[in-house]
Amino acid sequence: MEQQNNNGSEKSREELAALAVDMLHRTLVHHVFWFKEVEHQMGFEKALDIMKTAYDKSRGIQLNRLGKILGFRLIDGIPEPLLDLPKEKLEELIEGLGINWLAGDGVWFQSVEAEQGMLDAKRCNDSCWAWFSPFEAWSVKRLLGLPEQSGIEGLKKALQMRMYAHINVQSIIEESPDSIIFQMNDCRVQSARKNKGMEDYPCKSAGMVEYTNFARAIDPRIRTECLGCPPDDHPENWFCAWRFSID
Repeated sequence: MEQQNNNGSEKSREELAALAVDMLHRTLVHHVFWFKEVEHQMGFEKALDIMKTAYDKSRGIQLNRLGKILGFRLIDGIPEPLLDLPKEKLEELIEGLGINWLAGDGVWFQSVEAEQGMLDAKRCNDSCWAWFSPFEAWSVKRLLGLPEQSGIEGLKKALQMRMYAHINVQSIIEESPDSIIFQMNDCRVQSARKNKGMEDYPCKSAGMVEYTNFARAIDPRIRTECLGCPPDDHPENWFCAWRFSID
């Protein structure tokens, strides 16, 4: 009886390559499960604090190991091949990552909808945003080095670093020293529906969760007001608009 050793030598190159891709996915999901369990046991804010330590250590360990295997070195924690890319190629990569993220979000929605219907898909979608928005704000704050209370100016910077910012067209209107109006002028999801002759997707419930939680995570003093979001009527030059202010 032939025995396969534990280093995978009996697997083909194609099988090993497929396994490598799947192991990356398992690593990502395991990371999420750890975060969710710590959040369940200790609360969201504490889980973010612990993830900061775990993510920084884990990223260094994993990138260093991959660098040794694939033949790249790290410069200030960033793979050198990324730093060697032209700015235009990096911008293309950022856009591609954003589109992939949005596509993954859409696939999840459609998968739930196909199994359970639109109502459950919207419910899961809104709940997902309740988690993702404050996490994204936390991630952006770390990336930009924003203080805990960075005010409207901090929010303006953070809005330009969101996943959406690199795949949609958005604008910020200075309303007063203490308030801005944020407009989503072109939304990939809504524009695609419009091109197919479909009505706007009613995303207001998700938007209220998304924008309120994002702004509050940047600075808990910031208030969010929806000026219009589907199914609301809206002008041609934006799909949704939001006012952010501090009293």
